[in-house]
Formats: sequence, structure tokens, C-alpha cells
Amino acid sequence: MGMQTHIAQDRNMSEYLYNSDILQKLDFSKSPAVFKPKISAANPGAEWMVVRPLQRADFDKGFLQLLNQLTSTGNITRKQFDERFTQMKMSGGYYVTVIEDTRSSKIIGAATLTVEQKFIHNCSLRGRLEDVVVNDTYRGQQLGKLIVVTVSLLAQELGCYKMSLDCKDKLIKFYETLGYKLEPGNSNAMNMRFDDPS
Repeated sequence: MGMQTHIAQDRNMSEYLYNSDILQKLDFSKSPAVFKPKISAANPGAEWMVVRPLQRADFDKGFLQLLNQLTSTGNITRKQFDERFTQMKMSGGYYVTVIEDTRSSKIIGAATLTVEQKFIHNCSLRGRLEDVVVNDTYRGQQLGKLIVVTVSLLAQELGCYKMSLDCKDKLIKFYETLGYKLEPGNSNAMNMRFDDPS
């Protein structure tokens, strides 16, 4: 009984947020991004690098610490992480994609694709790019470009009619090199923030 429980826990920890097979099918020639040397989700450029969906075990691989380089995550417990992972997986529409350095078993890059189901455009899907971050010690290796192009092509593969993002002014040129465009008369980001419910 103890061995079966241990095997089930190991399998649970390696559980992907979404089916990883879809990443192998992405056609990087569809992206206007230029990679020198050429890399892709299937071949990220180094044997020690893997592009894959988020796993439960990434709690122990520095995923939250990586997100802290982007913004505050708070003090998330293992239980909270597992509950949110389960909620995201069960509801569908969440494609958190990571880059792992397998030498250190650390998550070094991440981006989130959320897919909204719409009534407009013939009941289509719209993708949103969120939470893009690369570990500061790994920058300059095309990883930001790699993770953004991966989730953008993933949105296309899933049938999204468009992909949107919000970014700081200093990042506009970067995203333009990846195919994103400011739409005249429609390039405003507005937010309404609420007090912390706790």
C-alpha cells in the first residue's frame, strides 16, 4: 500500500497542466521572429533545456521564485499551489508553459496563455499572453523570444482568432519583432484594481 501511494504521488507531481504533445507540433516557420541560431519548443538550443507545460512539481523547481522576478506572488503554500493547479487544469483554457534547466532542475522561463471563449467571431477563441518572465541570469539567450513565440503559436494551434497582451512601453519593439502590432485607435490598456479581499 505504501509503495502504491508513493507511485501515485510521483505520478501526480509530474502531471502536466495540459497535454505536452501539442508543443512538439508547433511550426516555428509561421512566426516572423528571427532566431539565430534557429531554435524551437521542440529544440530549444541546448540539451539541458526543455520547453514544457507547467507541472505540479514545479512548486519545488523555483516557479514561484521566477514569477517573483516579474511581480509579487505572495507567500503561496504547497496546498494553495496544488489547489490552483487543479482548478486551472479542470477549468481548461490555461496554458502555463515553462522552460526548465534540467541540469539544476530549475524553471528559468515562463509564460501563460489564457484562452477566452467568445460569442463574437462565430463563437471563436481569443488568446491572452500573460506573466512572461525569464530568469535574469539566463537573459540574452533568446529565451524570452522562445517562450513568447511558443505560446503565440500554441494559441494559433488551438484555434484562437487573435492573441493580445499588455506590456510596458519599453517592450513594444520586442513584441513587434514577434508579430504583435499596436492597433491604431485600439491600443489602450486600462485596469481597475480592487483591494486585497483578505
